[in-house]
Formats: sequence, structure tokens, C-alpha cells
Amino acid sequence: MAASPGPAGVGGAGAVYGSGSSGFALDSGLEIKTRSVEQTLLPLVSQITTLINHKDNTKKSDKTLQAIQRVGQAVNLAVGRFVKVGEAIANENWDLKEEINIACIEAKQAGETIAALTDITNLNHLESDGQITIFTDKTGVIKAARLLLSSVTKVLLLADRVVIKQIITSRNKVLATMERLEKVNSFQEFVQIFSQFGNEMVEFAHLSGDRQNDLKDEKKKAKMAAARTVLEKCTMMLLTASKTCLRHPNCESAHKNKEGVFDRMKVALDKVIEIVTDCKPNGETDISSISIFTGIKEFKMNIEALRENLYFQSKENLSVTLEVILERTEDFTDSAYTSHEHRERILELSTQARMELQQLISVWIQAQSKKTKSIAEELELSILKISHSLNELKKELHSTATQLAADLLKYHADHVVLKALKLTGVEGNLEALAEYACKLSEQKEQLVETCRLLRHISGTEPLEITCIHAEETFQVTGQQIISAAETLTLHPSSKIAKENLDVFCEAWESQISDMSTLLREINDFNVLLFKIILIFLLSQKNNANLKSLKPDKPDSEEQAKIAKLGLKLGLLTSDADCEIEKWEDQENEIVQYGRNMSSMAYSLYLFTRGEGPLKTSQDLIHQLEVFAAEGLKLTSSVQAFSKQLKDDDKLMLLLEINKLIPLCHQLQTVTKTSLQNKVFLKVDKCITKTRSMMALLVQLLSLCYKLLKKLQMENNGWVSVTNKDTMDGKT
Repeated sequence: MAASPGPAGVGGAGAVYGSGSSGFALDSGLEIKTRSVEQTLLPLVSQITTLINHKDNTKKSDKTLQAIQRVGQAVNLAVGRFVKVGEAIANENWDLKEEINIACIEAKQAGETIAALTDITNLNHLESDGQITIFTDKTGVIKAARLLLSSVTKVLLLADRVVIKQIITSRNKVLATMERLEKVNSFQEFVQIFSQFGNEMVEFAHLSGDRQNDLKDEKKKAKMAAARTVLEKCTMMLLTASKTCLRHPNCESAHKNKEGVFDRMKVALDKVIEIVTDCKPNGETDISSISIFTGIKEFKMNIEALRENLYFQSKENLSVTLEVILERTEDFTDSAYTSHEHRERILELSTQARMELQQLISVWIQAQSKKTKSIAEELELSILKISHSLNELKKELHSTATQLAADLLKYHADHVVLKALKLTGVEGNLEALAEYACKLSEQKEQLVETCRLLRHISGTEPLEITCIHAEETFQVTGQQIISAAETLTLHPSSKIAKENLDVFCEAWESQISDMSTLLREINDFNVLLFKIILIFLLSQKNNANLKSLKPDKPDSEEQAKIAKLGLKLGLLTSDADCEIEKWEDQENEIVQYGRNMSSMAYSLYLFTRGEGPLKTSQDLIHQLEVFAAEGLKLTSSVQAFSKQLKDDDKLMLLLEINKLIPLCHQLQTVTKTSLQNKVFLKVDKCITKTRSMMALLVQLLSLCYKLLKKLQMENNGWVSVTNKDTMDGKT
């Protein structure tokens, strides 16, 4: 499984860092197996709880009893596998062995209890109507299920501690070897130590990659991706910089170049540990992610809250919050690279926002003393006016930053300064070196400042982190290129010094390319948000029952959520289409229903982008109703197919079906539920349910295909006989 890539090239690591989950380390692999078993186990426990709580009827049919028994047995088997993995982890980690073993014993006991209490062979009291009274000790089953969940959670938490400890140990080994590399004095010794360092870096890469894949927080995932990218790129820099120092031991610029690489790698290693342990050194606070767009979003939430509560915050707090936002716009207005027109427009909009806040505060004070309809409408109007001004300010800042970045990237696309530095180095021209080093420093300052401006308008935390990563990379790499060029200029015939300069120049060019990707992603994200806003405004316009002044326009976080859900939905439709293509019989009912669902899901994906046949939320709701109906038809076809299978395969397939049926019913319920003006909330719930259904559809299509192939192999000729019978019937 490849490591989740960060935005704009942050996660695009090479052979070592591009591998997320490798099974390189025993403990990490065991943790992955533990999670895999847990994913099988918890749905089974949920199903058995649902079965025993179904209605409040103590009488169960024979069919229901058999289903309960199968689930109970499946739970016990899954617990057995889980316990084996847990015990293996315990044997490898003596400091946690006792705790893990206790949790495993509890899990095993709970599994056996559930199996015993769901075993119909232990029940001999038949009723006159042919049904059996079951679960006289219903409480015992529930207690066992709770104990099982508790013990599974304990094992997973302890396994997590094992992985964290292993990552820290791996980092410490890397740091120790780096210290030896810094002090090495001979090529032979360097080769031996660097070989060891390489192996340790591979291990650290695999462990940190596994951890990155497990992270749920997108912000942490982006930070981890950035740190791992630094380590990947710096590994090659460390090799050439160290070799240059060994070849030219008395060259000050060579030592400065090497020290810069070591320092950056140490910072990146510490950053990985900070993310893994979720603690900052010396109680530091993270202020780097604060941006203008984030500040505006929080400010708008505060003023919109006045609609519900006029007393929850002070006027002074609102004024201070706005001033902080407008102070940050000085990054744009004070920049030497901002055009006069953009600067004037930003200042004008800032002044307008201040004036409208004063008007809002004035109306707010009146609303606290007078509870009239006219005052409420005036307050609403003031809120809408300042929101509009801030939106206009966001547009202007976005236009300023993206235009500047595009112009800068276009101007430096040919890398003239880097080529000149390489040439002056080979020529040994110190005077030309000073001239082009000055030009590269100017270019570096431009890029750093542009990254800072892009961070303000990026719109999401992962993109903000990517901007910060780019800013830091340009800042550090620019200085390192100059020191590498100086070393080559002092030693123009040195092949290793030339190779070293080439490596740093390639890193610069790579970051320029990543910045182009970053700019495109920021533009795409903001265009997508604009389309989503238009969709919701259209939905409002077409809603005849809309009586409130308050528009249901989603904020940027909600817009981002819809966009992300839509993208995942689009990817799932591709996965479903790939599974459908595997089937030889394209007329199979399962295939037909699956194809219909995939097609409808793709229309929903287009809706989130402001494209396709669905124009309003009403169109969307109608499509979802049809989608849910198709899902139920699919489950009926799969159930019919399951009757041809053996018990184990049949159980496995029925368990998957039992996950899809509730989702279909839930989606039908959501589409029929009236949420008044909460259009976004309804759409969000519907698309979330649809995404879950599509994920299950992909699994079902794959599983049905495999079971069909297995059935054909076991019962050779079944398909051809069926087809022949069909043809005979037609004849």
C-alpha cells in the first residue's frame, strides 16, 4: 500500500519514502494484522447485538437462530485470530507482555461466552408453535460483547504504544549514526557508516510511512508527508555534501553546506516524532497554520452566531478579531511585488470591512434592547453586508497571490540563474559567483514571500502546510546552493563538488515544479468552492418553502467537506467500473444493478463539481431515492446467488449484504426527512451514505466475482448447462 501523498508533491517520495506499508518490521506488521482482524470482528459484534435486540420478541424462528449461531461462531473465530496476533506482539515486547496477555485472555473468554450463548444445540425447550425461546440470559451476551470490545480496544492501544516506541527507537538509531557520519575523516570509514545509515533510514521510512497511512487527521498527515519528503531529498544531499567535505576538508563553504543538510534532517526527524507522540517540545504552540482565510472563516462564524444569541460574546472581541485579520493583509500590501491596483483594492476593502463592523455593532446594541422585527431584519442585513465585504476581500487576496505566483513561476521556468552558477563554478569566476549568488538570493526572497501569501489563501490546512514546507525549502536550499557553488568555484576541477551543486540545483528545480502543482491545487479548490456556492444558491432560489432571511450557504469548511466527499465518490465509481469489467456475463443481474448504481454515483460526483445533469438539490434527492432502490434490488440478487454457495461462502456473502441493506434504508429515510433550510446538512448526509454504499458495492462485486469463479471450478459445467437450458427454453 503506497503512502498517502501529501498535497502538491509533499508526499511524492522516492523508492524508500514512497512505500507506506511494507511489513519491514515485525511489530508494525503485527499491528496491521491486528487492525485487519478488528475490522472483521467489530461488525460481527454489532450484528449479534442487533440480532438479540431485534424488536423485543423473545421467540425466534429456526432461521433466525441459525443466523445468530453463525454470527456467534464467526465472532469466536475472529477473536481467536485476534488473540494469536496479540500474543505474538506480547512475546516481542516484554515490557508490555503482561498487559497485552491479560487483554487477550479477556477477549478470548468473551468470544467463547458469545459462542456458547448463541449455540442452539444448548437450547432444548421447543414451544408448541415450533419456535424456540432464546436468550434467557440476554444480559450475559451483552456483557460479553462489551467485554470483547473493551479488551480489543486495550490490545489495539497497547499495539499502538509498541509502534510508537519502535519509531522512536528507529529515529534514535538514525541520529546516532548521523553523529558518526558528521565526525568521519576517511572515505573508507564513511562508506561503511553510510551503508549502515542507509539501512536504518529504510527502516525508519517504512515505519513512518505505515504511521502516515494510519493517521486520520489530514493536518498531521500533511505534516508527516512534508517531514518524510525532507528526509528523502536530504539523504542524497547528505551523501554528496559529506563526500565534498572529505575531498576538501579545509573548505569552509563545504562544511557550511554539509552542516545545513544535517541540521535540516535532524529537524525533520524531530517533527516525525512530534507528530507520532502528539506532543510539542517545551510546550510550544503551533501558530504557523493561522492564515487570513482561516481568520475570516472564524470571524464570520462569530457574527453569524448573533442570529441565535446576542450576548455570547463582546463587541470588543469582534473588533479585535477583525483587526488581527486586517493586520495580516499587510503581508500583501507591504509586499514590493504586489501591484498598485491590488494594493489599493485591498486597502479599500479593509476600510469598508471596518466601517461595516461598526454599523453591525451599532445595530447589535439596538437589538439587545429592542426585540422588534425591523431591528432583527436590520441586524441580518448588517451581517450579510460584512460577510459580503470579507468575501470580496478574500477574492482580491486570492487574485493577488495566484497572479504573483503564476508570473514568478513563468519568469523562473528556464532556471537561468542556476545554469549561470554552474558555469561560473566550473570557470572558477569568483566575481561572477557573487553577482549570481545575489540574484539567486533575490529570487529566493520572492519565492519565500509568495509562498507566504499563498498560505493565507490556500483554504485548507493540508494546503497551508504544503505552503509552509515550500517556504522553508526555498529558504534553506537557496543558501545551500550558494555554499555549494562557492565550493565549486574555489575548486573548479572537483567532480564531487560539481556533483554536489547539481544535486542541490535539482532539489530547487523540483520544488519549483511542486510549487506549480500547489498553485494549481489552490486554484482548483477555490474554483470548486465557488461552484458549490452557486449550487446551494440555486437550491435556495428553487425552494418555494424558503421563508427565512438566512441563506443556507455553506462555509469554506463545509464546502471543502462536500468537495472531498465528491472526489472520493468519483474514485469509488472508477473502482466499481473496474470490478464490473471483470465479469464475463455482462447481462448478470448483479452486474446490471452494480452498473446502474455506479452511473448514478458518478452523476452525484459531477453534482459536487457543479457539473452534470443534476442542477438542484431536489434533482439530487430524487436521484438518491432511485439509487437506494437499486441498492435493495442488488441485495436481493446477491441473496439469490448466495443460495448456490456452500455454508462458509454463503455466510461471508450474507455478512456483506447485511451491511448494505441498513445503509439503503437509512438513505431512503434521509431523503424523505425534511430539514427545512438545512440544505447542506441533508446533502452532506446523503453523499456520505452514498459513499459508504459504493465502498460496499465495490467489495460485493469483487466477492461475488470470486465466489462465482470458485463455484464454476467446483461445479464444472454449471454455467454452460444453465446457459444451454436458457437457450432450450427460448427455442
